[in-house]
Amino acid sequence: MTMHFDLIDLRLMVRIAESDSLTRGAESSHMSLPSASTRVKNLEESIGTKLLNRTPQGVTLTPAGQALVHHARLVLGQIESLRGDLQEYAKGIKGHLRVFANTTALGEFLPPVLRTYLLSHPDVNIDLKERLSHDIVRAVTEGQIDIGIVAGHVRTENLEVLAYRQDRLALVVPAGHPLAGAESIAFEQTLDFDHIGLHEASAIHAFLRQVCDGLHRRLPLRIQVGNFEAACRMIEASVGVGILPESAARRHAQSMAIRIVPLRDEWSLRALLICMRKLDALPGFARDLVDLLLADARGAESPSGSP
Repeated sequence: MTMHFDLIDLRLMVRIAESDSLTRGAESSHMSLPSASTRVKNLEESIGTKLLNRTPQGVTLTPAGQALVHHARLVLGQIESLRGDLQEYAKGIKGHLRVFANTTALGEFLPPVLRTYLLSHPDVNIDLKERLSHDIVRAVTEGQIDIGIVAGHVRTENLEVLAYRQDRLALVVPAGHPLAGAESIAFEQTLDFDHIGLHEASAIHAFLRQVCDGLHRRLPLRIQVGNFEAACRMIEASVGVGILPESAARRHAQSMAIRIVPLRDEWSLRALLICMRKLDALPGFARDLVDLLLADARGAESPSGSP
């Protein structure tokens, strides 16, 4: 059996899946309903099985349809990446890296590494975004990005993973706060106090929301800010307490009247991991970044490195 696919068919199936409607899928693909219906029928005949279940309420994907749409998204995503890369090459750029990272890696560890990397690779551009660890794993798996840096207990079975750093979340309070002298504390106990949170889009904010949902408690946000320094300044001003990476808190504690209290929760200590689909399959300039990240982590662990 010979299967025939073209990009128009793949885009049409994705748009049908997104709208649960053959009619709306056809409209968003700028084709008539009969034309779209014929394309789906021909695709089903080529594959030898139904792709859509048609109901009075619209259409739903069969298991075969779900598999096709999953792979169609991968193919279309790769084509968009190819188009973007070729445009960059036309402008004299020889490489384009897509990197997703969790909040701590993005704010604490990556800036100096990326500065060094970009200085030594002037013909490479990097598209860097902050995402939740589960979203990063999915993006790497689906080929949307080249390299991901994740934290916590996230499943990465289908990816190649390298140990990077350790990251501990801690409670940060103003000097003189009732909890300032505590040896450690459970996160749930901190929910009795107003919190300084990071902005809605941050991975740490979303993670703490998930933890609170599991505790059937509300995260008592007093104010939200955009970065670790602003959070520490608000904490120093006694606006509230905050859950921050210990590395960031210690850096700001050198110049601010804040105190760090370890969390007892097991999830507070998280391994940071570098993940990719396959290291050997990455272009050389991408492997260079991985090598630089690992070298930076080794330097931080050595006696002469920073804590």
